[in-house]
Amino acid sequence: MPRSPTTRASLLSSAEAAEAAFYDAFQQGDVEAMMKVWAEDEEPVCIHPGGPRLVGAAAIRAGFGELFAAGGLRVVAERVLRNATLGSAVHNVLERVRVDNNGDSGEAFALVLATNVYFKTPDGWRLVLHHASPATAHEAAEVLAGADRLH
Repeated sequence: MPRSPTTRASLLSSAEAAEAAFYDAFQQGDVEAMMKVWAEDEEPVCIHPGGPRLVGAAAIRAGFGELFAAGGLRVVAERVLRNATLGSAVHNVLERVRVDNNGDSGEAFALVLATNVYFKTPDGWRLVLHHASPATAHEAAEVLAGADRLH
């Protein structure tokens, strides 16, 4: 299904722009904005940490609808490793996800490793795979050690 001229005006010009839109939609808890990042002409796949494989736009929309039911999530992509070709890009990121720490002072967070795969389409760069899983103790130790460094 072709996009409208208005939508075409907001094409995602790079995999990095698509990724920024993806994480912005997380922050906003906006399912519509989230789905604008996903490919329509491919069979996209999304796997949330500990969750089932969601295949196709309808399943992904429903999954993010459930995830955003209580509002946005503060998810920040860090330590991005990028591999790209002319028509595809693979980004491996360490996601820092803010979690409720039951009123304790300070910020609590979980670390998630995610792989995001983007394809260049006639409508701009689009996400075709988001696969996330809990980070290991090794990644957590690296992040915590880095927090003590001054830049």
